[in-house]
Amino acid sequence: MKSERLKSFNYAIGMFGTSIPINMLKTYAAIFYVDGLGLKTTQFALILFVYTFIDVLDNPVYGFLSDRTRTKWGRRRPWLVIGTPLLVLGLIAFYSPPAFIAGKSMLAYAMLFYMFTGTVDSVINANYGALFPELFPDDVSRAKTNAMRQAFQLVAMIISIALTPIVTNALGFSLTSIIYGVLGGVVILYMSLTAREKEITDEEEKPKLWDSIKSLVTNRNFWIAGLTNAFYSAAMALVLAGMPFFVKYTLQIPDGQSTILFASVLLIAIGCVVLWAWFVRKFRLIPIWRIALASLAVAFIPLFFANSLMTAIISSALVGFGFAGVITTMDLIGAKIMDEDTRKHNVRREGIISNALGFMNRLSGLFTSLAFLLISVLFGFESGDNPGAQPGLASRFLMTVFPMVMMVISLGFSFLLKFANRKPKNSNIPTLEG
Repeated sequence: MKSERLKSFNYAIGMFGTSIPINMLKTYAAIFYVDGLGLKTTQFALILFVYTFIDVLDNPVYGFLSDRTRTKWGRRRPWLVIGTPLLVLGLIAFYSPPAFIAGKSMLAYAMLFYMFTGTVDSVINANYGALFPELFPDDVSRAKTNAMRQAFQLVAMIISIALTPIVTNALGFSLTSIIYGVLGGVVILYMSLTAREKEITDEEEKPKLWDSIKSLVTNRNFWIAGLTNAFYSAAMALVLAGMPFFVKYTLQIPDGQSTILFASVLLIAIGCVVLWAWFVRKFRLIPIWRIALASLAVAFIPLFFANSLMTAIISSALVGFGFAGVITTMDLIGAKIMDEDTRKHNVRREGIISNALGFMNRLSGLFTSLAFLLISVLFGFESGDNPGAQPGLASRFLMTVFPMVMMVISLGFSFLLKFANRKPKNSNIPTLEG
């Protein structure tokens, strides 16, 4: 039992490491370049748009190569160990632009290192995600480990999101990115070196590229789950990117108080992860997943009317509750899709499926790009130097209206997902079948 808990801990803490660099990148990229350095919202929208299509090309390739990797260290570990220092360097470079760049040079620099850092993050997260169903083959161990993993993610978000305004005010973005990058990198490497993959025999069939692509293209559940996750991810990406604007222009309170607002979401989420994990074990996975999506969609309604720090904190607590439910259930859905593919085709290709789900997740970049474009078109919000006549309303739209629309669409897709009911070999093991 102790060894099982240690196994869960060693894997789950990896989420702490992977979350810190990417959360800083995604949450503060807009406020750093648009509000701080004068990059236009249309230019930032272009970065998100281009990056999304880069992900279309690279994600399936990385997953396929990972599945076919055969080394004495395993399939996933080499990718994790090599990718980690590259992720750290990319984050530091993104938040340390040379002082002399401006205009198109700044756009090119920001685009280059946003795409580089995001791409390496895709490699790391796909391999990390591919380990999950392999290390934890039954539903009960998955539910317990995933609850721990999400708790670590939320702690990482408190550090890399909620505390970042305080840290950057004291140290600056460049030094903060160094600290966060090194902290996250050390934890990822610890997870990589302690996770024990299943031994791969020479006789085990290697996935073939065309067969893998064909199975994904024809996998109905993959597309439904992927689109559901994409719209949810767009909603939460806008919450994270929009929060600094919401604090500054809508609530008109000091930037440092965004820490309180972020923390209210994340602390509530940490407490609620345990509750949602209990719901999953007590009831069926699919209905609980849909309830979580619905809860998050509804939570944006009171947040729209928030006009002070206190009302925003109360409304954000509801967002935290729904957010906890989605992150507790979403990865379990992905693991079931990998299980279903392995049973059907008798070949293990968790890497390409995890990468493909990650790509679908990153389709959210199209929608976040559209949101930044819309606040420029509808409200004239171009940059921190020219925020337009209604920056408060523009920020409210970015933070609440667009995310709620995304969540309603996400919820709609979730009702199309269906898994075939299967009884486990051991009848004493509860099932999470939907």
